[in-house]
Order: sequence, then C-alpha cells, then structure tokens
Amino acid sequence: MTTQIPLLQATGLTKSFDRHTVLHGIDLQVDHGEFLSVMGPSGSGKSTLLYTISGMDTISAGTVSFEGQDLTGMNQKQLARLRLTSMGFIFQHVHLLKNLCLLDNVVLPAYLAGLAPRDELNERALQLMERTGVAELADRDVSEASGGQLQRIGICRALINAPTILFGDEPTGALDSTAATEIMDILAELNADGMTLMLVTHDPRVAARTDRVLYMVDGQIVGDRRQGRHDGTDLDQRQTELSQWLATGERVGLAR
Repeated sequence: MTTQIPLLQATGLTKSFDRHTVLHGIDLQVDHGEFLSVMGPSGSGKSTLLYTISGMDTISAGTVSFEGQDLTGMNQKQLARLRLTSMGFIFQHVHLLKNLCLLDNVVLPAYLAGLAPRDELNERALQLMERTGVAELADRDVSEASGGQLQRIGICRALINAPTILFGDEPTGALDSTAATEIMDILAELNADGMTLMLVTHDPRVAARTDRVLYMVDGQIVGDRRQGRHDGTDLDQRQTELSQWLATGERVGLAR
C-alpha cells in the first residue's frame, strides 16, 4: 500500500526579520482534506506561518514542500504560478479592483492564468457567485456591496482556478457575527467537498468549526488539537471545550 504524500510539509521552518526570529524551526504536516485553524496571541507568528508555508514570503531556514514540490527551490515566477493555479487566498479585508465590476474581479485570476476561454471563465465565475449567494451582484461595482458580500466575492475569486488548498488570514475578522457564520458555512461546505483549508483566526467560534487547531506562542507551535469534523450540531459545546483547552496551559503535546 502506498502512502499519500502530504499536501503541505514544513521542516525546520524558520523566519527572521532584521535579526529578530519570528518562526523558530517549525515542523508541520497538512494532509489532503484537512480543515485547519491557527490560533495564538498577536505577534505569535500566525500570519507569518501562513505566508511562508504558502510561498508568499521567503523563509530564512528549513524547507517547505507542496504536493512533494520543494517551494524553497523555486524562483519567484514559479512560486507565483503555483499560487495562482493551485492555491486560493482570502483575507480579512478583501482587496478588489475598484475599476472592475464584481464579476470581472472574480474572473481576473483565471484570466491571468490563461486556463480557459473568457466565456468559460465567466460561466464558472457566475456558478461560484450563485453558490455563494451573490450572483445578482455580478455587474455591480465594489462600492455597491456590503462587507459580507465582498467577502463572498473574495471567496469566489480564490476558488476560480479550482485550487487544491484555500488559505485564510482572519477571513471573518471584519464581519459581524451573522456574516461570519455565513462565511464559515461556505468554508465548511467547501471542506466537505474535499478542499483543504488553513485559516488564521482569533475567534474560538471559528476555530471550533475546524477539524484541527494549532496554537502558537512566540513563533512556535505549542499545541495541536485534533477535534474531528464538526457535524453541524453542538457548536457551543465544541467552543466551550476548545476554550477550556486554550486556557489550561497544557497545550504542549496535547492532541485530541
């Protein structure tokens, strides 16, 4: 029986800025289909981990591989192509082009990738917008949509090239609780369909909906909680258990 190659693997991942080390020799494996959240206090290195493990930022030492490909051996053009075609990114604040309508903003990464004719790209974009409940906004400007709607547009744009993994840096951080729940519903549905997701979050309610929670302190992973897939029930109980785990001070080596 063959063993499946991890989707993402970091070994000794270290990142320093001006003699200040932000990540300290992190070892991490992310398997296909995982729904992973990364928590920790501000300055713990959560976002830096996300950016370095995805190839958005360079590392100072160690290795990172994606589906067996060594990212540290790629040049910037190769990394940009890999991110464009195999990775999706959503952020706390959606960065859309104001001179394009919302449909064109969704299509843009696929147009740049040149993977299909424009008509096919438009059709795929509209299907994604329909799935996320914003199809009626296709011809509207960026200024004509709410924060929650723009975040859905951002998700559509991240999915337009059918990525293998979706990264999110506080994707619900700027939303009210209702919009945040709606976004998490969409992300959970994507994961149920087989997509791998890795999110940075401060929100225990967001992390409670993921399969696995990493906790970082001072550039190191000090806890790894495997809590199983959320089946749509007892979210309050999952959040309570997660909050208790976060508060125990016994995170090191703890996995459930």
